[in-house]
Order: sequence, then structure tokens, then C-alpha cells
Amino acid sequence: MRIEQLEYFAAVTRYGGLRRAAERLHVSQPALSEAIRKLEQELGVTLLERHRSGARISLAGRELLQPMVDVLESVERLRAAAGDKLATRRLLRIGTVNAGTASLVLPAVRSYQAANGGAAVEVRNLQQDEIQVSLAEGTLDLGLVNLLDGDDVPPELVAVALVVGRPAAVLPAGHPLAARSEVTADDLRAERFVAMRAGYLMHRFAHRLFGSDLPAAWHSTDGAEMGKMMVAEGIGLTVLPDYSVLGDPLERAGLIVTRPLAGDSTVVTMTALHRRQARVLPAVLEVLGHLREQARRPLRARTG
Repeated sequence: MRIEQLEYFAAVTRYGGLRRAAERLHVSQPALSEAIRKLEQELGVTLLERHRSGARISLAGRELLQPMVDVLESVERLRAAAGDKLATRRLLRIGTVNAGTASLVLPAVRSYQAANGGAAVEVRNLQQDEIQVSLAEGTLDLGLVNLLDGDDVPPELVAVALVVGRPAAVLPAGHPLAARSEVTADDLRAERFVAMRAGYLMHRFAHRLFGSDLPAAWHSTDGAEMGKMMVAEGIGLTVLPDYSVLGDPLERAGLIVTRPLAGDSTVVTMTALHRRQARVLPAVLEVLGHLREQARRPLRARTG
């Protein structure tokens, strides 16, 4: 068994297929596939279910993925301890919901790279469930999600609260409702509404806010960033965590504004997640430190 075989299999699960993994690793697809076949023969299990439409990780593969990731991380720590500086340049994989991208993740990544000579970072915009599953599987190192009151995270993950805020109505700056100090659910029902697609936390909150009486004109989109752009273009109004809007380039440019929701006391928290393990990668702890530093800054100063 060779370390590269474990790396190849982990790459297939990370990038979603043999072709993409081969492209990222700069090896031929047949060579990558053959290396994994030899690993399967040595372990006596089928790691990938191969079909004409592509290869998918098997049940046995999912069960063995975490032990493989643990081995790779142990090898990486060994190399680092031996003074192999290349090991410290490992790609750091961060998953984030849209609400955290502009206000926290990008400034934190910028600070991390400035302190580490442009260290390689992969940032993926994902839904909360995808982030939690990827962290548990070891295909992400750090994740940022929004949590409502009472939301729990899986026991195998550690949660670190970064920013606490409230859901707020997001409006074009020139909209009549922008002249008010707060906006009601009835106000929003009477307007074209831009909802987050199912699977996003704000989709769940919108249904809690409106109950069974949804706005008649209901649009859907993937994530806060597109939602804010749709509001700026006058397509409709939306509801997002206030911290995902204040300091956003569209808000700083005077194109969108937020207003509190009348009678709503919901708390939403931007939370960093990482796997619970005996030794957390130093790069994860370092980026987490930069995220905390960004979270302590005033909202409007984070992206400046």
C-alpha cells in the first residue's frame, strides 16, 4: 500500500469523480484508476462503484475514507516534524454558506495568505448539510454555517460562534419600505419576495416567518450573494442575517439596505465548524484565529 494510493482515493471523493481528480492531481485517469484498483485488491474491498456514467464511492469506501484521511494527516504531520516545508503548504479546504463569504471568509483568507506567503486555499460555497457531511468525511478542513436558536451540530464536529445577529429584511435603497424603521411580515407578503432555495437556513426561516401564508410572488435563488444582487436589481425583497449585508459592497455602494423585522426576536449565529480530533491542523487553527479577528471588527470595516 502506497501513500499516493490513499491520496488518489481521497481526491476522487473530494472532487467528485476520476476525471476531475486526475486533472487536479495532474496524472492520467487510467493511471489513477489503476492505482485505486490495486488498493482495492490489497484491502479486499470495492472502494468505487464504476458505471458508464462515472465512478461513485461505495459504502465500504465511505466507511474507510476517514481512516485514510487520518493516515494522510499523520503522514503530513510527520513530514512537517521532519522539516519538510512542502508539507505545510497543503491546500486548506474551506466550505462556507454565502452569508459568510464577503464579510468573514475572504478577509480572513487574505490575512492568512499574507502571513503565510500566499498559502493555497480552496473556498467552496455550499449548503449547510453539505458542509457538515464534508467535514465529517474529511473532504473539508473548516466550515462556516448559520445556525438558528436551538440548532445543533453533529457530535463529531466542534462549533465556534463567530458573529451573532438577527434576520433582517433586505430592500433596494429607494424602496418605500426603506423609509420605515422596521418591516413586518405583512409588508413583505405584499411584495415580490426572493427566497433562498430549500436547504438554506434562510429558506427555513422564511417559512417560519410567513407560516402558511407565503408571498404570492415567490422567487428562489442559491445563496445570499445572488439574493442581494436580485434585491439590488429590483427583482424582489429578501430576508438575510443582518451581518451578511452590513459592510457588503452592495450595501456600501448604497444600493441595498436592511431593516429589522417587527416583532421578531430570532437570533442567528455565524459559526465555524471543524472536526473533533486529538490534534487539529495548525492551518485550521490559524485561519480560525483570523476569522475570530475579523468577527471582532465592526461590520463595515471587515471588507475594507
